[in-house]
Amino acid sequence: MSDFLSDIGPITWLVLVWLSVYFIINIWIFIWRFLKISDNVSIERDALELIANSHTPMLKSIFYKILTSNKISSIDLLNAYKIEAIKKASIGLSMLSIISSTAPFIGLFGTVVEILEAFYHLGGEGKVSFDIIAPIISKALIATAFGILTAIPAYSFYIILRRKVYELGAYLDMQINFILNSNKDDSKIKLTQS
Repeated sequence: MSDFLSDIGPITWLVLVWLSVYFIINIWIFIWRFLKISDNVSIERDALELIANSHTPMLKSIFYKILTSNKISSIDLLNAYKIEAIKKASIGLSMLSIISSTAPFIGLFGTVVEILEAFYHLGGEGKVSFDIIAPIISKALIATAFGILTAIPAYSFYIILRRKVYELGAYLDMQINFILNSNKDDSKIKLTQS
């Protein structure tokens, strides 16, 4: 392994370091956002149950301030709170998308540069056998493999988190429907739709 790493060119090293940083960011974003979004989904699911049973929503619910202050003036206000919650929940997803789409290309760039360099050096030697070319090409393909290895979890994490954000949005939509339906007959709070 040390012989292999010592033969890698500077561009390939740069590519491997770049992809390593991508991989670390990928894992960090997933853990951070998965825990946060899961917590939000749990809170809003519990809040939905409380609202459905005609109780005051939980303190941590995004609609708690609106419902307890009797400031429900329109469906637009409820939707604005929902959009803000979705926006906060989806922080980091674009980075996962960028990593999943660019990592294979970064790896491919490292491979192409390494192969070009190898052929440049081999071209002056005249006859070159497969025994000489095969190790060079296998060494060059490491960058592509590492790029794909970085992209697969990034894309998977992106899909998982996007699904969690969708789930959060669904619970918020259900809460909005319960709030609007339960307040139609309530004389204290009048909702106006714009």
